[in-house]
Amino acid sequence: MNLLYNTAISLYGAAAQVVSLRSRKVRKMLRGQHRTPELLRRKLADKPGAVWFHASSLGEFEQGRPMIERLKREHPEVPVLLSFFSPSGYEVRKNYHFADAVVYLPFDTPQRVRRFLDIAKPSMAIFIKYEFWGNYLEELHRRGIPTYLISSIFRPGQRFFRNIGGMFRKMLHCFDRLYVQDERSRRLLRVIGVENVTVAGDTRFDRVTDVMRSTVDIPGFPGFASEAKMKFIAGSSWEADEDVYVPWLNAHPEVAFIIAPHEFNETRLEALRNRFTGGKVVLLSEWIEIIKKSRKENKPLPGWLSEVRGVIVDSFGKLSTLYRFADIAYIGGGFGAGIHNLNEAAVYGIPVVFGPNHAKFKEAADLIACGGGFSVADKAEFNSTMEMFGSSAEALHKAGAEAGKYIRDNLGATDRIYSEIFAHL
Repeated sequence: MNLLYNTAISLYGAAAQVVSLRSRKVRKMLRGQHRTPELLRRKLADKPGAVWFHASSLGEFEQGRPMIERLKREHPEVPVLLSFFSPSGYEVRKNYHFADAVVYLPFDTPQRVRRFLDIAKPSMAIFIKYEFWGNYLEELHRRGIPTYLISSIFRPGQRFFRNIGGMFRKMLHCFDRLYVQDERSRRLLRVIGVENVTVAGDTRFDRVTDVMRSTVDIPGFPGFASEAKMKFIAGSSWEADEDVYVPWLNAHPEVAFIIAPHEFNETRLEALRNRFTGGKVVLLSEWIEIIKKSRKENKPLPGWLSEVRGVIVDSFGKLSTLYRFADIAYIGGGFGAGIHNLNEAAVYGIPVVFGPNHAKFKEAADLIACGGGFSVADKAEFNSTMEMFGSSAEALHKAGAEAGKYIRDNLGATDRIYSEIFAHL
């Protein structure tokens, strides 16, 4: 890449060093990057030719996950290298058993890039959705390593389509093929001369369907709040989201709820629990421990368990299963940087409600259009939406049916991409 890009990456790395003095998250990332070469040597020393998947964070990983797991099921002999840029992805999936090595991706400087590729020796590289690192892409292209972009989506305002975006357009030409989510992305890329594009859809639809079909036991949850008029779940919730829906829940004690904060610690969990009035609220870990203890000792469940109205999720990895126990879902992030995974909830055939910051999310617009998704700009709009569903079982069922149908209608991206990329296997 050019001097301007390399200077910017170097400055970014230097800034991260400064920020790491106060940020545990950034400190983890830098330490992880430092360990990457040693991990690669240890994990891949006798496994040349790995297929390298790179995801920025956990959400992008979930889009690539169906491809990884299918590859490992059908060709267990093929080594898989998985890299993350963000600690929120690496720390959760560092022990992912479908990958032979899981590492942090070092900063995109020429020297680090060459070192990474010299040690890893990948036979193929697959970048997921939004990852565009100029030096990695150029070096992969120079070495003749097939490189793909999957589940990507492009919008007119992105840097590739601006007058000063030549440097970024050059990155796109390093991919052997780009697999995009929609036809609009293909048309935008054609305008700037990128023709090696296939409209394949979004692999997240396949992933959430796999999760829905799997059976993950959460002790005692099929009987949670069985007498409640409605069961509400909030996934990836931030405090700004809670300011919108907590007052409504407090005003409707007949509604049971499950809340999964996006990030949490002991202080955050206790503060959230204290916001609710009327009915008992417990942590998920407390609920599970009580159920397990009663089963182990062969004793009846304590009577107060039937009084539990709300459960706050205090562990990762449970949310995608918990959606199955709800009648309606609120997805957080829409009053901040952007909404989280709508499809995780919609796959269960329940309506999804979310905040106003969703312009960058195709699935939000699609769900609104089909009647399965509902955007709310403030407490008043949230209250109105919930009152509509609370007063009409028919409206609730219809919206949920449309959300489920939307997911089913968009399955198949994994098959389409896999059959092309791995045809040689």
